Amino acid sequence: MKNLKITLSLLVLISITSCDDFLSETPDNRTQIDTPEKISELLVNAYPNANYMDIAETMSDNVFDSGEQFGSAPLKNLQSYNWEMQDQTDIDTQAAYWDACYRAIAHANKALEAIEELGNTTDLQPQKGEALLARAYAHFMLVTLWSNRYNPATADKDLGIPYVTEPEDVLIKKYTRNTVAEVFSLIQKDIEEGLPYVSNNYKEPKFHFNKNAAKAFASRFYLIKGDWDKVLEVSAELGANPVGKLRDYESYTFDDFNTQRIRYAKSDEATNLLIASPYSIYSRATSANRYYLSGARSEEIIGRETNIFNKDWYYSNYSYNGFITTFVPKYYEYFKYTNTTANIGEPYTAIVLLSNDEFYLNRIEALVMKNQLAEATTALEYFLATRTDGYDPATDVLTEQDILDKYPVIVDEFTPFYTLSATQTSYIKAITETRRRDFIHEGIRWFDVKRFNIVVEHERYNEPTIILAKDDKRRAIQIPLSASTNGVEKNPR
Repeated sequence: MKNLKITLSLLVLISITSCDDFLSETPDNRTQIDTPEKISELLVNAYPNANYMDIAETMSDNVFDSGEQFGSAPLKNLQSYNWEMQDQTDIDTQAAYWDACYRAIAHANKALEAIEELGNTTDLQPQKGEALLARAYAHFMLVTLWSNRYNPATADKDLGIPYVTEPEDVLIKKYTRNTVAEVFSLIQKDIEEGLPYVSNNYKEPKFHFNKNAAKAFASRFYLIKGDWDKVLEVSAELGANPVGKLRDYESYTFDDFNTQRIRYAKSDEATNLLIASPYSIYSRATSANRYYLSGARSEEIIGRETNIFNKDWYYSNYSYNGFITTFVPKYYEYFKYTNTTANIGEPYTAIVLLSNDEFYLNRIEALVMKNQLAEATTALEYFLATRTDGYDPATDVLTEQDILDKYPVIVDEFTPFYTLSATQTSYIKAITETRRRDFIHEGIRWFDVKRFNIVVEHERYNEPTIILAKDDKRRAIQIPLSASTNGVEKNPR
């Protein structure tokens, strides 16, 4: 167990007032969180106000080195591309996301404390459910990025992250760095305690842990833990054919570029379960990131030859700088001007944190692991059909043999902590490639790279290729410099 210090703003930890206002007041003058309305207001900030997608995507095998220089932006992307700790701490960096997660946790903890002080009454249970799910989510993202992948054989020894369950009352506090096993146990406790209380009674439910968002998050957690029965339990309502619940990519083909970007993260898109608009400039990545999706790589991921029905996909794919860099339109930036005269302000990018698309794929994977292959095949066909231009149910019938032929087993390519049969391996490859394609740019691929221990090769412009081998320690991001200089023990290298 490792001792560490985490420095957090007192605003985030015990108040909803501004930081400067709070630090200028005595404790007795702090805003009192003493009504359900104030607790709900506090919970608006219980979600990370930062974006992990650029970090995770750049570490994955979805990207390449274009060799193009775009000012100062590539430094942080270069370090992620090399699986190094980022030196920068500003927008869209590892350190920014680490801090944002702990700020979100602090708000959740303050809300839970206020609920207890108000008697933990029945009318406060929806806020309690949201706070528990939000706390679990932020810790889950931290342990997923900054620790080794979950493996029950080593989890009780692997360094996790601090699981903070109480509001802070001091500026600097020492914490114990929990093991991965402890963190996962605490996440599960929060999920299972919070799920029954979660409500849909919000003015904007998709900006909160509503019932379906909570279940989708639970399915992601249980999938990584290898609890297939729990995945199937929480996803049961999706059924075999979730008609009208998945993203309608065919309709996107009638939209122009900007409309597609705006639509992707809109609350009225049926698939979107939890959305956010964090402080982020990720929408600018195509013109400011040297390490992005290439034209050749996009063909490998979303080209026609990747379609098991030998047809085109509905996915839109646009190019930048002469097809050197390509992208699927998913991100739209809202720039909030704070001084119109000086033309300065704050950028926010709309993103999807949880969706029915991921939820359904999680269910299909669990079916495979339970050897319910016929049901998994039918479900996967349904999913792929919604993405395939010209799909014909009479002739485009997916079979087990199709999957075995399209995704042959390669020895030691996929090595999760559990055993896969040859048939399961082919199915898991099919699902992970489907997930990779569907969530391009969103960082989800990195989570699969970690849990399946997939080798990643990063080609470099005029430099030797670098390789992330299986069980490479760099798969756990190094603890931010601001934390390590305050006594946080670094991850082993």
